[in-house]
Amino acid sequence: MAAFVHFLGLCFLGLLVAVPWGAIAADEDPLQDVCVADPNAQVKVNGFVCKAMPNASDFVSPLLRKAGNTNNKLGSSVTAAGAANFPGLNTQGLSFARIDYAPGGVVPPHNHPRASEVLFVVAGTLRVGFVSSDGNSTLFTNTLYPGDLTVFPRGLVHFIINVGDSQAFSLSGLDSQNPGASLLPTVLFASNPTIGDDVLGKAFNLPQKEIDMIKAALKG
Repeated sequence: MAAFVHFLGLCFLGLLVAVPWGAIAADEDPLQDVCVADPNAQVKVNGFVCKAMPNASDFVSPLLRKAGNTNNKLGSSVTAAGAANFPGLNTQGLSFARIDYAPGGVVPPHNHPRASEVLFVVAGTLRVGFVSSDGNSTLFTNTLYPGDLTVFPRGLVHFIINVGDSQAFSLSGLDSQNPGASLLPTVLFASNPTIGDDVLGKAFNLPQKEIDMIKAALKG
């Protein structure tokens, strides 16, 4: 099983390399070969200032080696690799993520405002879906198995849930070094400062008691 998972991972990485990301990336094209992020720079730019003297270790990261801790309310763990924690990605228009799921674990409805996402299932059975923004709010949903790919178009709300009876594991490639992520429950009911209860009440046709219950559940 371990060898099979390793093989599938290599196939997915090969696919990402083969895709002409520069032609479809959400970020601006780089103007030089590399621009390794310098997180200690005092100058603030749209992205990160280039490190003066990059070295080979800037272009490798162990961030995704280990499974994330799924012992939480959602039963899932997202480990992301972007320019902020993998400096070699700066200006390359790419980020990557590992998602681990306990049985029944969910990545709640969310979107990435600056990126499309390609998800590859390494292990387990996942149900995924995204909702169109064309006014019809059409749900496109599928059940995925090891070796399957799916795409979440840029900016659209999507979700993932492990519908199998064992741990699941997926990998995601996104076409931005900083795709952003807005989780709908948090954005709507746990923003800082909070959206007014009068707005939430009218938008969702909820009485104050139920709004308070939702907010308390998200804090707990």
